Amino acid sequence: MAGAGNRSNTPLTTADGAPVEVRRSARRRRTVAAFWENGTAVVAIPAHFSGAQEREWVHRMLEKLRLQGTRGHKAAGKRRVGSDAGLAAHAAELSAKYLGGRAVPTSVRWVTNQNSRWGSATPSEGTIRLSHKLQPMPQWVIDYVLLHELAHLLVAAHNAAFWRLLAAYPETERAKAFLEGVSFATARGLPAGEGDGGDVEGTADDVDAAGELEGAPR
Repeated sequence: MAGAGNRSNTPLTTADGAPVEVRRSARRRRTVAAFWENGTAVVAIPAHFSGAQEREWVHRMLEKLRLQGTRGHKAAGKRRVGSDAGLAAHAAELSAKYLGGRAVPTSVRWVTNQNSRWGSATPSEGTIRLSHKLQPMPQWVIDYVLLHELAHLLVAAHNAAFWRLLAAYPETERAKAFLEGVSFATARGLPAGEGDGGDVEGTADDVDAAGELEGAPR
């Protein structure tokens, strides 16, 4: 890692207050990536970057994430949700928009002990739990899983009535295919990639501080 003096101007938070983490990787040679992970904006850079290069690329990639977040806000009507309180509020919005407000959970929270399920619901208690592994994924995928569990508060089984409840959400089939692809790759030990599809990348060929960077990407 660069010394504290070299990193003094590296942002510690995004423009809207989310924490920033810089990860140096010896595997990276010419690319820089940024993605969301558990509510933190992660910027992955080559290990040999100088402090000046780090500052420049962190600023660049945070701006890309900001623009990506703006597009997501327009498309999904909500920025990425990292806290349980925010998740519960977002669940209420989704229920109102797609389920007529009929699904009213008593609690909605992120959990770290669901390794084989993306989400779960207990209709008798009105509780919903989402796997923390969803957090780096696109917001439209998280929204699908959240809506799926909200629908289970109304219909417990995966029957025709249940799927009719999800028909109004335009990303249902796309999100199902996305999650099936992630599960397929994970089951076979294939890399899903940092950020699981929600990351942005840049090529570091044009950094002036150390001249042209050489070597194969990652």
